[in-house]
Amino acid sequence: MNNSEQYVAAIDIGTTKIVAIVGKKNENNLIEILGLSKALSKGVKRGVVMNIEETVNAIRTTVEDVQQRSGILFSEVFVGIAGQHIKSMKSRGYIMRDSYEDEIKKDEVFRLIEDMHKIHIDIGEEIIHVIPQNFIVDNETGVKNPIGMCGRRLEANFHIVIGQVAAAKNIEKCIRKVNLAVKDMILEPLASADAVLTEDEKEAGVVLVDIGGGTTDLAVYYDNIIRHTAVIPLGGNVVTKDIKEGCAILQRHAEQLKLQYGSALGDIAPEDKVVSIPGISGREPKEISFKSLAYIIQSRMEEIIDFINFEIQNSGYAEKLAAGVVITGGGSMLRHLPQLMKFKTAMDVRIGLPNEHLAGSSKTEINQPMYATSVGLIMRGFEYLETYKQSFNIGRKSEFVRPETDPEKEMEQSEDGMEYPEQQKTTLAEKIRIMMQNMFEVEDQSIN
Repeated sequence: MNNSEQYVAAIDIGTTKIVAIVGKKNENNLIEILGLSKALSKGVKRGVVMNIEETVNAIRTTVEDVQQRSGILFSEVFVGIAGQHIKSMKSRGYIMRDSYEDEIKKDEVFRLIEDMHKIHIDIGEEIIHVIPQNFIVDNETGVKNPIGMCGRRLEANFHIVIGQVAAAKNIEKCIRKVNLAVKDMILEPLASADAVLTEDEKEAGVVLVDIGGGTTDLAVYYDNIIRHTAVIPLGGNVVTKDIKEGCAILQRHAEQLKLQYGSALGDIAPEDKVVSIPGISGREPKEISFKSLAYIIQSRMEEIIDFINFEIQNSGYAEKLAAGVVITGGGSMLRHLPQLMKFKTAMDVRIGLPNEHLAGSSKTEINQPMYATSVGLIMRGFEYLETYKQSFNIGRKSEFVRPETDPEKEMEQSEDGMEYPEQQKTTLAEKIRIMMQNMFEVEDQSIN
């Protein structure tokens, strides 16, 4: 399959919406979105799947819809993972080498990275990403590529993302129940960052803040390397809940109020404007002033920004973020939020749209902050396929039928008694070897 005909499908399982999306890469290496479908998400709380059945129904609806729209059948997808169980840690590993004279080889770097997957983590947790930050050869620090250097001790600093096994298994289960296989699981803030940040921002130092319905995801970049990730268990839904309780109205009316008349700055909201909300079951309508609405929103947003500030300090890069903050996700559409954020963080703030790497006519419909994660998952999907030199299982609309499973493929019995075709599994060592090979091939070429 040539590059122009390579497709990728992804599913973003969010707290408020579930998005299925299909994209392809064109000749200019830009991504064209061929179809997108979204459904209400009812079975997810704070980024974690709580109700499998509800989630499976929503996934099935979006997948069938997007296959119909794009005319592309897929049996594998990339999915995002978030939720407050996600944590990141820094770790350092080293290997002692036999002789000073020998050059450091790729295999030794692979071994070092592979070792990081064996570090002690709590029971019920698993490592999702291991990201090398920099290498140290003997006492020479800040080495980006140690291959070819001489030295006795090879050391590296790593950023490690850890999540709960159960949460990952539940996501996988939902995907398998609609007869799809999970190709890879990707941390959502990393996907959003890929979609909305420019290379210059990543180099200068930037914080990506993705405000979703149930969680606010955060990623800190500096010198083109991801330095810190976090998931804050608060999002747009808590703002709606505050409005609902503060004004004693229904949830759906609270959501409508937030979207249409909400503002994150109480001081500049008009004093004389009120909005009338229908009374519950025929009771008297309620009048709510724009100003009190804005103050309710502002106090909750300030709490979320305090968490963001805490994570920025925690990253150790607070003083180095020349490009400031980029906010994305559905929650970033709240009126006057950039101004409040700028005031509270004392940093430059812009809203991030996922149009950095998009091409084609689909741009306008998809170019909204709420689709940042979905577009990012597609980009990460292509990156994965290029890294592991794999192609994607795809059918065309000429044979528009549900993809039949290959009888010759080994069948795998799952815990719910259903049978699924065995996925192509790449062993960890294999994955790391291929990843490193590509990483250093690119570097080798740039040196010549």
